[in-house]
Amino acid sequence: MKKFFLLFLALSAVAFASDGESMIKAYSVVAAGVGLGLAALGGAIGMGHTAAATIAGTARNPGLGGKLMTTMFIALAMIEAQVIYTLVIALIALYANPFLG
Repeated sequence: MKKFFLLFLALSAVAFASDGESMIKAYSVVAAGVGLGLAALGGAIGMGHTAAATIAGTARNPGLGGKLMTTMFIALAMIEAQVIYTLVIALIALYANPFLG
């Protein structure tokens, strides 16, 4: 793992060794990738916790299953909306970069 990280670091140094404008573009690509990865990771963890809590609640009280499912779908939509907002910001950073002047 350490060797892989050092290789990645060496290759990124080659990718960033150029003029200022393409350097900003390169950093924008890295930031968009990392941001989308973290947003997807956080969304997946949140969706997993939401589904687990809904299943546990339905197992404890089967009569409330319908209400819990409705609440779960609303919560899942809110979690997914946050990931989509991150996608929009990443696309702005890639295609309408405000730092390029």
